Amino acid sequence: MEQVQQMKKSVQSCIDAHKDELHSLSQDIWAHPELAGKEKYAMERFLRFFHLDPAWRVQSPYKMPTAFRASWGPVGGNEGDPVLNVAFLCEYDALPDIGHACGHNLIAEVGAAAGWGLKAALEGQPELPLRVKVTILGTPSEEEFGGKIELLNAGAFEDIDLVFMAHPGAEDGVSMRGRARTYMLVKYHGKASHAAALPWMGVSALDAAVQAYSNLTMLRNQLKPGCNFEGIIKHGGVKSNITPSYSELQYCLRAPMMKEVAELKAKVEACFKAAAIATGCQVEITYPEHTYLNIVPNATLEKLYEVNAQVLGIEFPENIADYAVATDFGNVSYVIPGIHPIFSILTTAYNHTEAFAKAAGSEEAQMYTLRVAKALAMTAVDVLCSPHLLRQVKDDFAQAKVKQEN
Repeated sequence: MEQVQQMKKSVQSCIDAHKDELHSLSQDIWAHPELAGKEKYAMERFLRFFHLDPAWRVQSPYKMPTAFRASWGPVGGNEGDPVLNVAFLCEYDALPDIGHACGHNLIAEVGAAAGWGLKAALEGQPELPLRVKVTILGTPSEEEFGGKIELLNAGAFEDIDLVFMAHPGAEDGVSMRGRARTYMLVKYHGKASHAAALPWMGVSALDAAVQAYSNLTMLRNQLKPGCNFEGIIKHGGVKSNITPSYSELQYCLRAPMMKEVAELKAKVEACFKAAAIATGCQVEITYPEHTYLNIVPNATLEKLYEVNAQVLGIEFPENIADYAVATDFGNVSYVIPGIHPIFSILTTAYNHTEAFAKAAGSEEAQMYTLRVAKALAMTAVDVLCSPHLLRQVKDDFAQAKVKQEN
């Protein structure tokens, strides 16, 4: 017990000692917002950050053009023992027009800070019961392409045993209950004609889009709790006196679990196909992006995190709001045990707004960001110092995964 407490103090001391460098990392990423897949400045900024400590072995790029991996260790245990690789995940892509309105610059800072904090704790404790490695993994393109899914498919997580990350928001929670999500792209093909002189010669793709939109509006009344969709008409024609021969819609479908997304997809597709039949158009339905899975919870990690967070002064509301958010961390959580808390940065603004972007770059956000990084690293310390807790984490993962899949 004394060893654990000493290691947790080392976590806090290390993060406090490097708070200026960590703040600079976050501020630079915030001041240079980059869209998904284009995060070259952020990756280069991370490289400068890791050069502060040559003990980190950095691979950049790693599996993706704007992904990186920094590793340290292994330490503890006995030579030849299996290595337990603990990973802290960083995100750093921004949103169009409104920059870091989802606070990914702070996610980047949390991952870097927690990884450095855990490294400091392990350096002073060679008598660990487990052989441990620390990894900080840069995962780009969360907002659009699902970078973590690309990295999973590329084998980037094959040697990782536990994953930690945290996301800023409007309040504190031990886990972000991310929903499953998929994007649909729907294209209607009709026939152009002179809309005034020969309207009967045309087949309006815009009519099909409007009919589909109306069908879906009525479907909302029959959705299960927690299921929802939102969409836009991206293309509806080129000129008012030409019957539109092409229209295009984009929809996003969300549900608490992946199996419910599959049910929702079938109903939504029927609405789109019915509109095609009613208007005489041809319809083309595709799913252009990776499907984000819901987050698999881990009760043991959540309990440990809650205790550590409360020690640091974090207070959790009794009932946390459900914001219907989705993240590619969900896909990782189906493969590896992990935890994804959310944390307040003391703003009344919500994510994906200009006000939240301003809050994510504020001085006031720093204390809350580093406090969460400490809690994550301290939670890792608890697990690494107790083979019993590690077994509980793995058992929780197996049981929760079965519940999600059945």
